[in-house]
Formats: sequence, structure tokens, C-alpha cells
Amino acid sequence: MADVKSSVESIREWIVDHKLRTVGCLWLSGIAGSIAYNWSKPNMKTSVRIIHARLHAQALTLGALAGAALVEYYDHRTGAKAERYADLVHHKD
Repeated sequence: MADVKSSVESIREWIVDHKLRTVGCLWLSGIAGSIAYNWSKPNMKTSVRIIHARLHAQALTLGALAGAALVEYYDHRTGAKAERYADLVHHKD
């Protein structure tokens, strides 16, 4: 159980350190999935498919940004971010 917690914690830390990369990957996978889903519907125009894919990707991006804001708020509230930066400052000396 300790291994699962440490791997979940390491994933959370990676996401905290790479917020923009995470949001970008979510957006790209969201738009790709939406295009694939919309392409499976035979009676839609291509322009409508692209518009739907863009709307889905925007909604996913807003959700990911809200999630990143919550993680940032949690780190600020618990002091985890300050501890991480303190460790970086002490290692450079």
C-alpha cells in the first residue's frame, strides 16, 4: 500500500511541476478523442465536427486549468510548495 501511495504522490508532484505540459496534453488528447468520436457520426459536416471537437477541447482545458488552480491552492495552503522551493535553495549553496 505504501508503494501505491508513493507512486500516486510522485504523479501528483510531476503534475504540479509540469502544469502547462499536463494541460497541453489533456487538450491535445481531448481534441483528438473528440474528432475521432465526431468522425464516427456519418451525417455531420466536417465543419460541424471540427467545431464540436474545439468546444469539447475548450471545456476540457478549462477543467484542467481549474484542477491546476486547485492543486496550486492546496500546495500553498499546506506549505508543500514553500518546502519544495526551500529544498532547491539549500541544494544550490
